Amino acid sequence: MATGGLSYADAGVDIDAGNALVERIKSASVRTSRSGNVDGLGGFGGMFDLRAAGYEDPIIVAATDGVGTKLKIAIETGHFGGVGIDLVAMCVNDLVCQGAEPLFFLDYLATGRLDVGRAALVIESIAEGCALSGCALIGGETAEMPGMYAGDDFDLAGFAVGAMERGRGLPSGVSEGDVLLGLASDGVHSNGFSLVRRIVEEHGCSWDDACPWADNSLGQALLTPTKLYVRGAVNAIRAGALRGLAHITGGGLTENVPRVLPEGLGAEIDLGAWELPPVFAWLAEKGGFAEPELLRTFNAGIGMVAVTPAVSVESVTVAFAEGGHQVFRIGRVVAGDDVVFQGKLL
Repeated sequence: MATGGLSYADAGVDIDAGNALVERIKSASVRTSRSGNVDGLGGFGGMFDLRAAGYEDPIIVAATDGVGTKLKIAIETGHFGGVGIDLVAMCVNDLVCQGAEPLFFLDYLATGRLDVGRAALVIESIAEGCALSGCALIGGETAEMPGMYAGDDFDLAGFAVGAMERGRGLPSGVSEGDVLLGLASDGVHSNGFSLVRRIVEEHGCSWDDACPWADNSLGQALLTPTKLYVRGAVNAIRAGALRGLAHITGGGLTENVPRVLPEGLGAEIDLGAWELPPVFAWLAEKGGFAEPELLRTFNAGIGMVAVTPAVSVESVTVAFAEGGHQVFRIGRVVAGDDVVFQGKLL
């Protein structure tokens, strides 16, 4: 023990490492700057000017989420370049479903021991997700908590704030006969990974194994980041052609589509309207589960569903296509209370 008594470093907390991380990530934050930014990192809080962002009578919308046990694969493989994008996507994709434009983002990283290099990779990927979403990274917190997290474990949480002009929220006006447009996913995204990890473990697979459906390792393929739907969604919202958006996360199509439907309305979804991505076919085969379990656990290839009147299908499709999204016409809104699936995916 040092003659001067114990220090914070003796307890496992490295203040100098935290300061070094803040300095390293400042440039990442700067590249997410957008109209409305007031200050950079380093203060006790982040500030944002809604008037400078162009809003006259705004309603604030907030969302928070994490990456879930997908983080375990990143930790075990050492691939951290996409989990920050996952974090941003899980928050901002929810915001646009309310009709809001994401404006700024804050992150929370908690770990037992702060590895500056690893933390910087994670936060730089958060900045990448923000830049791709037109969302400013205005602050965050890195908590070093010895004894709370074992070994290299860490956790992430994100907080996104957006705005919309009063009276323009979603869902709104969803009616019988409206068309459901499905936006292609980029893979498993960030839910269902407790089941994914169980399947991999039970079959004796390794994250370093060659991926059966892609030209990289199994771990790298499963870490493909969650698709960001913001730019296409904001385009469609500004065009005034959307009546609803559903982010397809936990609960899959089965449970998320009804969240945008008013009482007395259901949905018919044609499972033949798109091709099941091979990652889900592999998981279903290895896990031995049937189509209903697939549809209520994973996104099954559709990461977001847009609801639009039939006359607006073309303009909404163009808005999302310009945002880089593949669009499928997957069904319609019908009288009833359930989601009815027609055809087969598996």
